[in-house]
Amino acid sequence: MIYPKIPLAQSILEILLAKGITTIVISPGSRNAPLTIGFASNPAFQCYSIADERSAGFFALGIAQQTKLPVALVCTSGSALLNYYPAFAEAFYSQIPLVVLSADRPQSKIDIGDGQTIRQENVFANHSLYNANLEELAGLENDIKINEALDTASAKKGPVHINAPFEEPLYETVAEMFIQPFISNFTNDNTEKSLGDLTLFSEIWNQSTKKMVLVGVNEPKAIDEKTIDLLANDPSVVVLTETTSNLHHPSFIANIDTIITPFTPEDFQNFQPEILVTFGGMVVSKRIKAFLRKFKPQHHWHIDSLRAYDTFNALTKHFEISPQLFFDQFLPLTQSAASNYAQQLDSVKRSRKIKHEEYLSTIPFSDFKVFEKTIPQLPKNSQLQISNSSAIRYAQLIPIDASIEVYCNRGTSGIDGATSTAIGAAVANGKQTTFITGDIGFLYDTNALWNNYIPKDFKIILINNGGGGIFRILPGHEETPVFNTFFETSHCLTAEHLAKMYGFNYSIASDENSLEKALTNLFGQNDQPAILEVFTPTRENDTILLDYFKQLV
Repeated sequence: MIYPKIPLAQSILEILLAKGITTIVISPGSRNAPLTIGFASNPAFQCYSIADERSAGFFALGIAQQTKLPVALVCTSGSALLNYYPAFAEAFYSQIPLVVLSADRPQSKIDIGDGQTIRQENVFANHSLYNANLEELAGLENDIKINEALDTASAKKGPVHINAPFEEPLYETVAEMFIQPFISNFTNDNTEKSLGDLTLFSEIWNQSTKKMVLVGVNEPKAIDEKTIDLLANDPSVVVLTETTSNLHHPSFIANIDTIITPFTPEDFQNFQPEILVTFGGMVVSKRIKAFLRKFKPQHHWHIDSLRAYDTFNALTKHFEISPQLFFDQFLPLTQSAASNYAQQLDSVKRSRKIKHEEYLSTIPFSDFKVFEKTIPQLPKNSQLQISNSSAIRYAQLIPIDASIEVYCNRGTSGIDGATSTAIGAAVANGKQTTFITGDIGFLYDTNALWNNYIPKDFKIILINNGGGGIFRILPGHEETPVFNTFFETSHCLTAEHLAKMYGFNYSIASDENSLEKALTNLFGQNDQPAILEVFTPTRENDTILLDYFKQLV
């Protein structure tokens, strides 16, 4: 086996290996050659080569999203590093562990006119949990910084940056390691914190007749069935979930916007909770956020071992523990209160379901119809990755099988790397993965397809309505050249030639019959990655969706 000759590179390799960080995503370059040679030459590391750093960042994010383990990114010096920032920010807000290893020139070469140099130190400072600015020479000080960075990524569930300066020659190798770096002892015990005395909180809970549990982005199987049943069978508790909550029970409200959009001021007043309990990551629904900011609960408790955002300007308690451990300790102290809170919402839910089905039976082919027909066809026990913008919002309105895991980059809610993330997740999880996306998000991240590791059963369902259709739904839409060009970004592009270039099977649908046939064919073959492009009418989609909410009462 060969190793890089540069001592600092040896230290980095050895410490990562000792910490169990063995998944490495490398983008090509010369300054990072010592790291690339070291990682790629050692079979203990699983290395992926992704040319585009922005795509590489999201590809690594998708892997870490699934494994829950830090993934290392390796790039050369200069602007290459900056292309990681969108994925870096997403990792920060979605609490996903990433380690960026950027090769740099020595500090003496910065800002003197040398080629391919920028100010790399602390470049991610606003969103980095740890910045390790290394010195050129290997030593204990560097080792401590590397250890602390890697331990932070694991413990705090987020991104860190290690900047490593290397001087030429960069490609020299040796047959044996001659560096024995310092390796710290690290134990991650974040979820073992004691809750202390919960008597006060259980008393507040037991006296309340209106308790709401709102679940954001949440890992599958993070909450056990016993806890789910206890919450579901309490008449004073209403549980609101989203597709990305990965939490299911027949009594839970999984279509928040369908339920609350038609509410009158009196309905909202009756719906106002006394206690709001939240856990999980970001919430998709703007309507529930607006409601809770206006009709604030008396108590808002957030459960998370690391962070608590005051999303509704009402936070009164942060329980720094995992949700399951919290419920294990808290629910035995509680008792059901006499209440019709859940019953009232269940009545609304049944009424909305009838109106929902009636409306969908009448609408023409459109984005909404595509989701109505597609979601039920997804294979059981598979994974669904969804792009942001319209796609994730439509997905909230259609029931999904409880065996399907759902993910979306809701940390920053950007469209920029959703395809790359989905591919990374598909590589890591081993399950059949379907990615549903709109056309603008897909076109924005086409370099995601420039990837030699895409599983053969990976599916993309691309809904092409000729532009950014979400802007037709948002307030301010007006049919003008400015809107079409600068907001909707109208286009006549398709994925046909991209599919051919990257070796994807390609099919199209443009009406309900062709969609049903195409979906059957799509999920019936797994010998080649596939793109199903569904064309929907640009100017009808917004009206169909907005009329839906009007027809619910």
